[in-house]
Parts: sequence; C-alpha cells; structure tokens
Amino acid sequence: MNIAIDGPAGAGKSTIARLAAQRLNFLYVDTGAMYRAIALYLLDAKTDIEDEKKLKNALDHIRINIAYEKDVQHVFLNLQDVSAEIRSEKVGNMASKTAALPLVREKLLDLQRDIAAKNDVLMDGRDIGTNILPDAELKIYLTASSEVRAKRRYDELKQMGGRPKLDVIKEDIEKRDYQDMHREIAPLKQAEDAVLIDSSDMTIEEVVTRILELAKERM
Repeated sequence: MNIAIDGPAGAGKSTIARLAAQRLNFLYVDTGAMYRAIALYLLDAKTDIEDEKKLKNALDHIRINIAYEKDVQHVFLNLQDVSAEIRSEKVGNMASKTAALPLVREKLLDLQRDIAAKNDVLMDGRDIGTNILPDAELKIYLTASSEVRAKRRYDELKQMGGRPKLDVIKEDIEKRDYQDMHREIAPLKQAEDAVLIDSSDMTIEEVVTRILELAKERM
C-alpha cells in the first residue's frame, strides 16, 4: 500500500508522516530530505545550476541514502550524515529552486518509485500524489496558514538555540510557496482525489489520528 502526503513548506509533513508510518508499520520515505541533500551538495560545490552540463556533472557525483537508527531518520550524502545541515533555511530555499529542474527530478524519480513498488510506504513531498505515486491508495494534502507555519518554524529554531526573526521566516515560507506552486515541472497542488487536512488548529496527534483513520478505510 502506498500513502502520499503533499503540502507546502512548514505544514508538518515530515513529523506527521514519520509518526503515521511508525504506527502503520510502513516505510517512511522523506523525499524532501533527498532534495535538500542535493541542494546542500550543489551549494557547497558552488554549482551553477543554470549550466546544464555542470549540473549534470555535479549530480553524477551525488549518492543519497536514508537510514533509521532507533526510529530516527538519518540522511547520508556521499556517506556523510547531513541530517542537521539540510534543515537550514538556506538549504530549504535552494531545494525549492533545484526541485524544479528536470535533471534533479530525474535523479530521484526512479529511486522513489522503486522503493514504493517494493514496500508499504508513506511518502511525503510536493508532488507525490500528482506525479510520483499517482496511483497511491491514499492521498492527503496537508496544509496550514502561512502564519501558523512560520510560528512553528520560529519555535523550532528557538528551541535549537537560534535567534530567528518571525517576519523573515514568514516571508521565506510565502516565497517558497510561490516557487513550489508556479514551477513548470510538477508544481505543488492538491491532487483531485486527495483528502484535504488543514492543520492550523489541529495538534500533531489529531492529524496523525485522522491519517490512520483514512488509511484503515482504504486497506
């Protein structure tokens, strides 16, 4: 069985998808982390992403693996654990830009579909239900207001010891929303057969419970 969860940045997809997958005993595939890992590599290598030849050469040198240790996801970029580095705003913004590039999408598309064909998976991202897993048995579009998403990110960064600015985070989120929804290739949108869940006034547990209810209906 395949479950696809799509939605904008900061909607809580990763946290909620991971919890739901654990309770369903499904494999959780964090596609966003994969795109962020690629973005990190391209940033560190100072790759000109508008130069197709240089971009292809850079992508040929990227290897991404996802592993779980005590139910905690670790993302490895060329055998190096980059789980913390890929969560920065800078990497997130770069991922939003590069995820629209055909070469980047091709790099990950076959890998993601192959994983889904061999396992019961819960996969989250921007175009899982519309493009990567169009035949998924359950599709969910998870969203929340930009104000709520910005405040959640602000609180998260504060807990990590940072000194974030709420207005800057909100501006970044809205800019990323626009980029994701207006890119030419596989833009972010709700699939016609997806269930809309607005988590603005919901707790994480309430959202997870709703997903489990929907999954059991489709099994």
